[in-house]
Parts: sequence; structure tokens; C-alpha cells
Amino acid sequence: MIKAGIVGGTGYTGVELLRILALHSQVEIHAVTSRTDSQMRVDALYPSLRGYLGDLTFCLPTVDALSECDVVFFATPNGTAMLMAEELLDKGIKVIDLSADFRLKDVAEWEKWYGMTHSSPALVSQAVYGLPELHRDALKNANLIACAGCYPTAVQLGFAPLLEASVVDTTHLIADVKSGVSGAGRKAEIATLMSETGESFKSYGVSGHRHLPEIAQGLKAMTNQHINLTFVPHLTPMIRGIHATLYATLTHEITQSQLQVLFENRYADEFFVDVLPQGSHPDTRNVRGSNRCQIAVHLPQNGKTVVVLSVIDNLVKGAAGQAVQAMNLRFGFHENHGLSTVALYP
Repeated sequence: MIKAGIVGGTGYTGVELLRILALHSQVEIHAVTSRTDSQMRVDALYPSLRGYLGDLTFCLPTVDALSECDVVFFATPNGTAMLMAEELLDKGIKVIDLSADFRLKDVAEWEKWYGMTHSSPALVSQAVYGLPELHRDALKNANLIACAGCYPTAVQLGFAPLLEASVVDTTHLIADVKSGVSGAGRKAEIATLMSETGESFKSYGVSGHRHLPEIAQGLKAMTNQHINLTFVPHLTPMIRGIHATLYATLTHEITQSQLQVLFENRYADEFFVDVLPQGSHPDTRNVRGSNRCQIAVHLPQNGKTVVVLSVIDNLVKGAAGQAVQAMNLRFGFHENHGLSTVALYP
């Protein structure tokens, strides 16, 4: 049994961590922080958790409040984890950051995209990227885990079999990705009000999105070749879910059936990646609430353009669930412990 702390327990990813960890038989939730709701019972703010957390109350985000934890999750905005991580690590506490503070290995690149000075650049090289299907062995010994972003998870899992097999042109990759509004967080903003997003659909960040360098860094690591990626995110009028439509041009003669086998073999032993039967079209509702990524691969008109469809729940496999998956690996628990939830339907 380990003790876990959550910094930022009132946001969407924070409450997803609470939902998952509350049923994890090897975890005791020891501390949950909130500046705004300090001293309030957690289940008073989230009645869905009544009966699971006892009389646990929110506390202020201080190192002292977290000092008895074995692991601390940061479900916070960018720029928060880097202020506390070093002190926690010095106490022997494992840190799992769901923000972007430690994802990019190039600190200058991170500062350019996130518009702030990195306060713990020396820790960046120590961080292990928290995408288990690609970094499983390294995660088993990691003290600082930088969880993958939601868009980067769907895109990297979709492209990985093609890049690892070196069968596509890495200088012409396209990721056309749609996300539900919960990806913008719980803060109140006009752009994410129901009256603004309902019955509407739009792209954003076409000239450059913060997840672009993270995705490119991950794709390059798979193939060690130059990566040229066009990444266009979209906001859809739904709460949860990411749908990535990925395009790549074949450099080798390969059939639809061979592509299907390539993907099936790559993910044959992955509990949380489900390669659908040939000809399938994955639907975000079929992964909602689960830690699963469902993938289908197509070769339209038997041409040279591969189309990969990759769907996840942005709050689970794209955030909290993946963080728990990484925690399981680090502490020697079964990888799917506490994560064997069947998707909600309808």
C-alpha cells in the first residue's frame, strides 16, 4: 500500500485521479490540495465520491502537507509542478506531472511555446516521458514522470507502428485531431461555454499549438529521422474524447492486410491499445471513461496514403488514467490495476 497526494484536486484531471485511485486497492489517498477549497471535505465538492474517501479534506499545496506521500500527482496548470518537484524528489517522493512542465527535453523550446522561464531546468533531463506503450521499461525506475499530453497520446500511438517499421515518409505527416471541451480545463472562459461550443465546430492553433513540439519529439524518437508534421486541432461540441485522423504516405509497397497485421502485431500485448478489425471506424463513445485507445488503419483505394484513426478519452488515457498506468509500472503493481473499467455506453 502506498500513499498518494494530488496537487490540484478540483480540476477535471484531478477529480479523474480521485475517481480512479479511490478504487485502487494498493493506494491510500493521503492528501488532496486546493487553494480555493482548503478545509472543505472532498466529497462535499464531489458527492460522487461519498463513501470512498472518508472525511478527507482539501489542504493547501505545501511540501509539508505532501511529505508523507510516496507519490504526488500534479494535476495543475503548466508552471506549477516545476516549482515544487525538486523539493519533493529530495524527500524521496515520486512525482508524476500531468502538465507539460517536463515533457520537452529542449528547455529553450519549452520556454518559447509556454511563454515562461523554466524554474527547474536541471530536472528536465531526469524526467521519463509517461507514455507506457513507448517507454515502459524506463518508467519502472523513474522518479519524475512527465505524462504525455492528450493530443500527443492519440497521435503517437496512431503513428508508432508506421514509423517504427519505417514504411512512411516522415517529412509529410498530417494529424487532424478533434477534442471535447473538457480538454480546455475547468476554468470558466467564454470560448468553452456551452452556448459558445454547442452546435458549433472549429479548428484552432493552426499556425502552431503547444502540443506540436511534444508530438514531433516523440515521433522523432521512434524513427530518428527528420519529422515534418502538420498538426491541426479542433474543438468539438462534446465533453470528453479525442479523435485523431492521421495521414502518411507509404514509401514501401504494402497492402491493407499487411498494414492490419503490422498494427495488430505492434499492440498485441498492450492491454490499453485495441486495434479494431479491418475496415472499422472507431468512435469516441466506445472509449469514454476508459483508459483505452482504439485504433483502425485504412489504405483508401489501395493507394499510397495510409489513414489511421485513433480515439481516446482525453481525461483518462489522455491524462489521469495514463498517469495511474505509469504509477503502476513505477511501484511494481500490475499495469492495469485500478484501470480495468469498461467504457460507458451510451
